[in-house]
Amino acid sequence: MVVVSKPAIEQFSSYLKNNKPTTLFTQIPLVDLSKPDSKHQIIKACEEFGFFKVINHGVPMESISVLESEATKFFSLPLCEKQKTGQTQPYGYGHKRIGTQGDVGWVEYLLLTTNQDPSLHSFQTLRVALNNYMKSVKKMACEILEMMADGLKIQPRNVLSKLLMDEESDSVFRVNHYPPCPNVQPLSGNGNGNGDVIGFGEHTDPQIISVLRSNNTSGLQISLREGSWISVPPDQTSFFINVGDSLQVMTNGRFKSVKHRVVTNSVKSRLSMIYFGGPPLSEKIAPLPSLMRGDQQSLYKEFTWFEYKKSAYNSRLADNRLIHFEKIAAS
Repeated sequence: MVVVSKPAIEQFSSYLKNNKPTTLFTQIPLVDLSKPDSKHQIIKACEEFGFFKVINHGVPMESISVLESEATKFFSLPLCEKQKTGQTQPYGYGHKRIGTQGDVGWVEYLLLTTNQDPSLHSFQTLRVALNNYMKSVKKMACEILEMMADGLKIQPRNVLSKLLMDEESDSVFRVNHYPPCPNVQPLSGNGNGNGDVIGFGEHTDPQIISVLRSNNTSGLQISLREGSWISVPPDQTSFFINVGDSLQVMTNGRFKSVKHRVVTNSVKSRLSMIYFGGPPLSEKIAPLPSLMRGDQQSLYKEFTWFEYKKSAYNSRLADNRLIHFEKIAAS
């Protein structure tokens, strides 16, 4: 579990005190991956929200439930056992501290590479569960990226998915555990309330695409374009897809990376599993030429994924990381 002092809890609480109340949002774009015309829904969702929910995703429920069970066992271990995976530098087990720039949250987590991560050599059952799960989720992510390419009418259709399939792909996997927070007042009547303590602060994901699945505990919130925050109803049988900063650049701003956060729950723990699909470190990130029309100008300077990753990890969670890579319009 995460052990945090009362002053620290008050520190987490301060993150949200000045924000407007959130509302439960039931209009999350829903994409059925079994339907051929889903590509149009995906494009619309990426343009309007940078976020959508997928069903009929093809990921075996057995691999989902096995990983959730193994992850729950891992986070139930004594701290000294969990630390055998190594302290996050950047991979391994971490708690409270997120990154290197002072961000904190009511969370403990495992951050892993998608290759054979050596930090799990003492946890073979968990390692096998992770590998089986990631294989299926990566396949789904690539399918979604190819449907995006179809919807955008760009060729070849693997122009995006090949970056995840590349053996040098710099993709990562994260398992977050948010224990119940005693400082949160549950909403009346349902015993499943979100409060004012941050589990994971607001941010966008720097990679191309993120695939998130959680247990049936609420907490995830996304920011709409006008700046209001909405709560996403949990669904443990489905996946949620985030547009990342890199995909925003590759579409020259047509798709927007979604700002999101997690708030804690007073009664139930939240467990989430996120696959971050990233390109090789040497890959140049720039708007795709096939999406540029006429004399349309790029909104961004070209950069490598290594350059952007370094910049992102040296920033605070809530920082606008892309601002350093935007082109300044001529006056």
